[in-house]
Amino acid sequence: MQSCEISSKRQQQVLDIAFSGDWVMDAQLPPLDALLTQLETDKTLQTVRFSIQAVGRWDSMLVTELIKLIDCASGNGLQVDKTTLPTAIQGLLTLVYAVPERTDAHRNQQHNSWSQALFVASGKAIAHGKEMLIFVGEMAVSTVATLRGQAHFRRQDLWLYIQECGPSALPIVTLISLLVGLILAFVGAVQLSLFGAQIYIANLVSLGMTREMGGLMTAIIMSGRTGAAYAAQIGTMHVNSEIDALKTMNLDPMAFLVLPRMLALIIIMPLLCLYADLMGIIGGGFVTVNFFDVSLTEYLDRTASAVKMKDFTIGFVKCSVFGILIALSGCMRGMQCGRSASAVGDAGTSAVVTAIVFIVVADSVMTIICNRLGI
Repeated sequence: MQSCEISSKRQQQVLDIAFSGDWVMDAQLPPLDALLTQLETDKTLQTVRFSIQAVGRWDSMLVTELIKLIDCASGNGLQVDKTTLPTAIQGLLTLVYAVPERTDAHRNQQHNSWSQALFVASGKAIAHGKEMLIFVGEMAVSTVATLRGQAHFRRQDLWLYIQECGPSALPIVTLISLLVGLILAFVGAVQLSLFGAQIYIANLVSLGMTREMGGLMTAIIMSGRTGAAYAAQIGTMHVNSEIDALKTMNLDPMAFLVLPRMLALIIIMPLLCLYADLMGIIGGGFVTVNFFDVSLTEYLDRTASAVKMKDFTIGFVKCSVFGILIALSGCMRGMQCGRSASAVGDAGTSAVVTAIVFIVVADSVMTIICNRLGI
């Protein structure tokens, strides 16, 4: 490969710039600083011409260097003679300058003060809150219309969604609930063993699972598994204009797409919570019986005496609320999805984050209410 070189020759008011060698991507390009400086400072020049007869192989690198010289010459009021260039290069240059670069295309880096950042964040929070209220209102209207028989609601879809978010989720719920029960038992045993009260590990595990951890962990699992899936499904339908097609056929997307998914989660979440409670108690019993001086009969007896019906009821109510929040988050982000593949991914991520935030906030509020009511 011949090394690429560039030279210039002054003829009165014309500057001839000659290229030679192989101007390809892997070549060591000569610097253009001297030529650019001459074009900027020489006030007696009027025309710039190019000669590439001595050029061997070339690719877009040659065109890029030509563009730099042409832009510099044009910016300093010089005439550029392109007739000496080959037809192929002239065609490429014509395409380059057919649509000039927008002067405002580059984003300027701005350093906003903390007050401006707070104002922008507040505006975004208000806008998101408004969108959420609109979505909840549309969902309520669709629910009333469905109850009156005025909306198109497919019962087959409801059973399909129940199967997808119920039996299909049992393996991951089993694994996580068993591990949570193991962790609760070990954490409680560290302190209770100091007083010889290992028997109360059963109380800790059973109450912790039925009132809090069973429903909370199930909700977090379902938000990452089902909530993201709902957002991706509806977002993909939005990208493919399927939702627009439903509206064209006079079908309400809220009743046709969102309501079956929400009902499926409301129905299945309490059942998954009960299953998670059972798995957590089994995991805690495995630790208590095998690692501490507690028999299986004692563990089951303490569990039966510690857990009351109100504890299961609290867990069921929380899980039903969590199911509504997961379905709302997933479907809302799916309906707000843009029309690109990256927008579908962003919708799935946003659905999981939104659902988890809502779950933690709702769990905190309901726990405070239960504490104030003494239940």
